[in-house]
Amino acid sequence: MSGILYVVATPIGNLEDLTQRARQVLAAVSLIAAEDTRHTGRLLMHIGCKTRLLALHDHNEEKVADDIIAILLGGESVALVSDAGTPLVSDPGFRLLRAAHDNGVVVSPVPGASAVTAALSVAGIATDRFCFEGFLPPKQAARRERLADLVSESRTMIFYESVHRIGPFLEDLTSAFGEQRLAFIGRELTKLHEQCVQDSLCGLRERVESGDIVGKGEFVVIVAGTSDEAESPLEVDRLLLALQPHLAAKDAAKVAAEATGLKRNELYARLLQLKSGAE
Repeated sequence: MSGILYVVATPIGNLEDLTQRARQVLAAVSLIAAEDTRHTGRLLMHIGCKTRLLALHDHNEEKVADDIIAILLGGESVALVSDAGTPLVSDPGFRLLRAAHDNGVVVSPVPGASAVTAALSVAGIATDRFCFEGFLPPKQAARRERLADLVSESRTMIFYESVHRIGPFLEDLTSAFGEQRLAFIGRELTKLHEQCVQDSLCGLRERVESGDIVGKGEFVVIVAGTSDEAESPLEVDRLLLALQPHLAAKDAAKVAAEATGLKRNELYARLLQLKSGAE
């Protein structure tokens, strides 16, 4: 029989979030394959674990995966961990898991911390349907192209972003989805300086620019999907016409943008067209 390949979730910040089962598995396996052995070494030192470490990252995974499979087929068990959270969620390990399945190795998840589910749980945005987009391309043109594909996405969208690009990223989100689209930022989740902020995309951008949301650490950004109603031009027109007798055109467009997630300037232009056609 082969050994077992355990896929072990580790803390995303607070080391006390490591589960008791994860502690037991990390201590019992013959080898821990880690994205960064220095980072994981600090976690092992914290829990008093002396299991041997082997680096497995994007640059060596293809070669190291073969070595690990040989260990597993020899009957020894191995744990796969990433720097933080649940492995393979924007982390290396895919080739190893594919090879394990191809070779009939038993695989077993040891669930625990995940930045995705941690952020979703406190975002206050619909969680019944969501999609994980991870890190978008670092170059603006490619990033905007990806966002253009998501303009009509009705599911809640989850992104990761680095502190160095959070400002431009929020600008691109605002350009793609509109200033009033509901969104959330989870910064440094479970760590000492954690921030969990829900606001419109425009509001989040302004709070990052002002320093209210501190420009340090790691960011999870969640954006509400577009509603079915917002996709229907007829329903949008009805909303604009219902607001028009009670509000100035710009104010009506602002309220409609908040309700639909569409761009305020586009709604304003549409309302002027509707008024012109009615006259």
